[in-house]
Amino acid sequence: MCAAAALRPTDPLPLPSGLSLSPRLKLLLTFFRADLTVRPLDEWQLKSALLAFLRDPPLSLPILPDSDLSVRRLPDLQKRRREEPIASGVLHVRDLSFLRPRKGDGEAEGMTPEQEEAKYFEWRSSLVKKLEGIELNLEGVKFRMTVEIPPSDDFRAMKKSWEDFYSSELLNSRNPVRKIAKRPDTIIVRGVPSRWFAETRVSSKPSTLVTHTIFSALGKIRTLNIANDDELEAKEDVANKEIISGLNCKVWVQFESYDDFQDAMKALCGRSLEKEGSRLKVDYDVTWDREGFFRIAQYEPARSNTGDKDASATVHGRKKHYSSRIESDHRKRFRD
Repeated sequence: MCAAAALRPTDPLPLPSGLSLSPRLKLLLTFFRADLTVRPLDEWQLKSALLAFLRDPPLSLPILPDSDLSVRRLPDLQKRRREEPIASGVLHVRDLSFLRPRKGDGEAEGMTPEQEEAKYFEWRSSLVKKLEGIELNLEGVKFRMTVEIPPSDDFRAMKKSWEDFYSSELLNSRNPVRKIAKRPDTIIVRGVPSRWFAETRVSSKPSTLVTHTIFSALGKIRTLNIANDDELEAKEDVANKEIISGLNCKVWVQFESYDDFQDAMKALCGRSLEKEGSRLKVDYDVTWDREGFFRIAQYEPARSNTGDKDASATVHGRKKHYSSRIESDHRKRFRD
């Protein structure tokens, strides 16, 4: 059984090439004005007040460094309407050790993985509920805060999304005789550093072999594809604005079975990618393939050498500066 299948929500997962998946909770914060004042926003003061609230009872988060909370003022505050947000932020809770069973506690040590998972989701829901809609009073100026879990961190919501997608596709099929239940098998990971997937002292571009070896720790792979993540630069996502697209790659990984796909998705949700010897913690974006990337690419017409002088290619309307693929010997595909 793959290590990802037995992974608990609060356990790290070591990967090849000195990488590891570290558990953490990530929350997206949005701030609004709660009164009629038009005083300028002090980001440092807002962050300090929120940190004090998080560290004191009733929340009492055990370990919360200043660097795990970021607050950023949104541009053009004077032009914004009163109901529009004025600032955004990201909160990371990286120390989840207090949720793990403790030695000597017979009841905790006897917990099953399912019970531990239920305990984690109960704590997460409770924390979000306590933070949602709170008001911060900064020297007489009130701000209201909303909280959201990123879609790529919510495994349960993501699983429901692909179940609903394929259920509706099955019901909308024109030919009832050919109705076949389908399930996803491909994950998409973006925003990961290219150098971490490259061959050391050989190239800064991600290596197919290294990437295949890393993701094989999550399940048996059928095929994979790597490309530059040029879309990050155009994406209007506050959480990803600090990522430089030219240094990151996007990876499609197709697994042999649905169980391996699900275990890999569950392991990637709610974790950061870390590398031994580096202090960088990468919050990648993970989702599942709705478009059938490999199925469509399989039927693409071959390009002539004269008609494509550039090394780059276009797939699904996206420009790929380089792409590579590894296929296993077991070539049986899911029924379309």
